Amino acid sequence: MADLRPRVPHRSTLTLRDICTALITSGEVSQDEAERVLSANLGSDNSDRHPLELVAIAGLRSEKNGQTLTLERLTQWLGNWADQPYFHIDPLKIDTPAIARVMSYGFAQRHGILAVEIGANEVTIASAEPFKEDWIANLRHVLQKDIRRVVANPEDIRRYTVEFYQLANSVSKANGGQGPVGNTQNFEQLLELGNKENPDANDQHVVKIVDWLLQYAFEQRASDIHIEPRRGVTQIRFRIDGVLHHVYEFPDQVGIAVTSRLKILGRLNVAEKRRPQDGRIKTRNPDNNEIELRLATMPTAFGEKMVLRIFDPDVLLQTMEQLGFSREDRERWQEMTHRPHGIVLVTGPTGSGKTTTLYSSLKQLASPEVNICTIEDPIEMVEPAFNQMQVQTNIDLTFAAGVRSLLRQDPDIIMIGEIRDLETAEMAVQAALTGHLVLSTLHTNDAPSAITRLLELGIPPYLIRATVLGVMAQRLVRTLCPHCKSAAPLDERAWAGLTRPWKATPPSQTFEPVGCLECRNTGYMGRAGVYEIMTLSNRLTNQIDDRCELEQLRRDAYREGMKSLRLSGAQKVAAGQTTIAEVLRVTPESQR
Repeated sequence: MADLRPRVPHRSTLTLRDICTALITSGEVSQDEAERVLSANLGSDNSDRHPLELVAIAGLRSEKNGQTLTLERLTQWLGNWADQPYFHIDPLKIDTPAIARVMSYGFAQRHGILAVEIGANEVTIASAEPFKEDWIANLRHVLQKDIRRVVANPEDIRRYTVEFYQLANSVSKANGGQGPVGNTQNFEQLLELGNKENPDANDQHVVKIVDWLLQYAFEQRASDIHIEPRRGVTQIRFRIDGVLHHVYEFPDQVGIAVTSRLKILGRLNVAEKRRPQDGRIKTRNPDNNEIELRLATMPTAFGEKMVLRIFDPDVLLQTMEQLGFSREDRERWQEMTHRPHGIVLVTGPTGSGKTTTLYSSLKQLASPEVNICTIEDPIEMVEPAFNQMQVQTNIDLTFAAGVRSLLRQDPDIIMIGEIRDLETAEMAVQAALTGHLVLSTLHTNDAPSAITRLLELGIPPYLIRATVLGVMAQRLVRTLCPHCKSAAPLDERAWAGLTRPWKATPPSQTFEPVGCLECRNTGYMGRAGVYEIMTLSNRLTNQIDDRCELEQLRRDAYREGMKSLRLSGAQKVAAGQTTIAEVLRVTPESQR
């Protein structure tokens, strides 16, 4: 078979003609298409674009497999031509401070290269000019390490070279070029004399760091940003699809300044570092959509920790199907939430999507004829269709006091952020008895446990029987990336464990995560809910008394049609939406 590998060009810097000629030689495009690309760019000033980008803009299809020649595919092709590995730059996996120390910004820009991995004896350098070698000897001499070359997307190299070096420069300037200095909130504080002034929260470099942090989080689909002080450094972590990823490390003084800047934006008391505080910021994401950020601070051994929870208003516009409800789940849920009065509870641990479910349900119930009032701690998303009130314990505005005042506001539907104590539970019962629909959350492992939790709080059984309409437990499972998931044989033993004690029909095939550029090589993209919905029928209601047996209540609820969280997850496995391992990871064991 003839070798279709194109010849190495005479010049080290690639031209559009070099690329087109090589694409023809390798059989990727026809002569006519290549000439069309060359003609389209004849005389135009595209000096700031790499030739691969110009070919990608043309939207040609490969003669070999019919796929569109995107910039990523062309970059992989270039790597094969140059016999260098293809490398996708994932900013979450790049050690930005170390990368910036490998070479100067000017050197990186001049040669179009970027360090992407640093080992003890080797540095990996990405480039979109694989035949250019004039920088190698110089860099090897300076670093005293071997150079490993890889080919990366020219757009990514150009973008991240600017971003990484700007961020490293801002951090260095914000730190005043100092090493670690004292942190007055660190329990291990050492007295150091003669230190320069600490960076100010309004310093332009600190402002740039905070802007980068927020934009970066939006881009990576993060749901939470963790700013965590450690010994000498401040760690930044993002939660993406329910899993935390380490992103960056700031010097401790820069971390303090970043936290102070965010506290100013969230209208918190910057001077108060001993007590937890809550606040909020409203900003815009790169798509110009408004985004709500909820701030929460906490004093720790090494300083003040901050978590920013990111709320996307688009979540409120999602249908029940988009949240993960099956048709049967949706019908059972709507049957409860469309009643004129009573209590509907949503249970699950923190971060299981309870608030999202409640907001989405209230949004669908909202109409000009209905008055919806909420009492929350804190208000998580501001929604114009609701009348929202925030708990303020410093003025004795608790959940119970809030519900008491809401009852004088002629509400139709009341949402209580969480039932934590007997007083709040009693007010919820009173609201339900006086003709209001009450929606609230509890922290229990499954739906039947919510009944015993109310009994533990001290609500008499006859009041639970009179008011509670139903309970829904929920969890969030990561959904498989639709771009790269692949069919896999069913693990019958794992399926039996997932659906025990039911005898659910196993699917003909399941899918497994693979990993691609779209999902950042995780194999998962986004999350969906799995639900356990218990509607309190007459038979179940009659069991609620002082001697209420949880196991008997659960068994009878299953007989009445309630599906366990694991069985709900099994349906998503059978539909090819997630994996058995993911459902087992987030759901408690089914009992019967």
